[in-house]
Amino acid sequence: MAAPYDVCIRGAGIVGRTLALLLARDRLRVGLVDVPQPPAGRGDVRAYALNAASRELLLRLRAWPDEQHATAVTGMDVRGDDGGRVRFSAQEEDVPALAWIVDVEPLLTRLSEAVRFQPHVEVLAAPQPAALTVVCEGRASTTRAEFGVNFQVTSYPQRAIAARLDCEKPHGGIARQWFDDGNVLGLLPLGGPQGNSVALVWSVQEARADELLQMPAAEFQRRLQLASGSELGAVVLASERMAWPLQRAMADRWCGPGWTLAGDAAHNVHPLAGQGLNLGLADAETLAQVLHEREYWRSLGDEKLLRRYERSRKADVMAMAWTTDGLQQLFAQPAEPWSWLRNWGMRGFDRSGPVKRWVVRQAMGHARNLLRTGKT
Repeated sequence: MAAPYDVCIRGAGIVGRTLALLLARDRLRVGLVDVPQPPAGRGDVRAYALNAASRELLLRLRAWPDEQHATAVTGMDVRGDDGGRVRFSAQEEDVPALAWIVDVEPLLTRLSEAVRFQPHVEVLAAPQPAALTVVCEGRASTTRAEFGVNFQVTSYPQRAIAARLDCEKPHGGIARQWFDDGNVLGLLPLGGPQGNSVALVWSVQEARADELLQMPAAEFQRRLQLASGSELGAVVLASERMAWPLQRAMADRWCGPGWTLAGDAAHNVHPLAGQGLNLGLADAETLAQVLHEREYWRSLGDEKLLRRYERSRKADVMAMAWTTDGLQQLFAQPAEPWSWLRNWGMRGFDRSGPVKRWVVRQAMGHARNLLRTGKT
């Protein structure tokens, strides 16, 4: 008896819902497992930096949020701990934006609406048999173990603190980042081009995390203003503070007969470059394309077919993982000559011309169109 679904996607987060919509366009019968999650307090304070390739994908699926919830980043200002500085400009790159800072809940809502009106996708309360199972459960996936996957985790001695802030001065569409004594402070623009609210992502050493989370709001705001050099004037907490541990992780196998992994279930990277969700959405797009282009005689769960997806994505993910890891390690070294070296490197990179432009284009996702599936 044939399976009632062609594909069962375990996990209805952003990557899972995006993949379901992509597969439904090929008239595949998709079961999307959505397990209710406990309430996240007073709203989700997270925000994602999405590149041009991710935006184009979500626009095609009619799931892109409105301007109020998807703020264009027209410039980036990255500062080291000893005078190093790197600046990026959308105008110099002749693009409308370098990235977009997107609120999580509005994006999930748009994807849910698209799923609800897609007759080839059925939302399930529990997994069902299918020709192919795709695990999109995130970093805490329990399904990986069912397929014998070893999730190799390297923990950083850091936690990420996230919150929403209201600022005295407008952000001007600039994403700001400071590296200081092993910590990474990011202020990401929210609320549209004229907004004065930002998403805070502060990756701090473990020893500081509990202190920052427990201190009174007024003192936390004072520390933030000091760390940011009062770049946006006085800042006021507009949400609760959340925190989570940071890690680099990679599954030893991404696929097998009848199953595969995607998104954070397959890989985690340090958030300092803001590329985590972009990698996951690229997984979804690549997997959908590999399945679309399969030979007529191959089943959806054919392991050789799924290996094409794994090969196509793994190199890019590993390159990003090692890049972010290298930056984290470099800025975690407090003593000379490391401080001089990293700030000298930042100044040189800022003047590097073609090299700098190539890096920007890579981060914007323009390399994604060069999909190489390597058929076997």
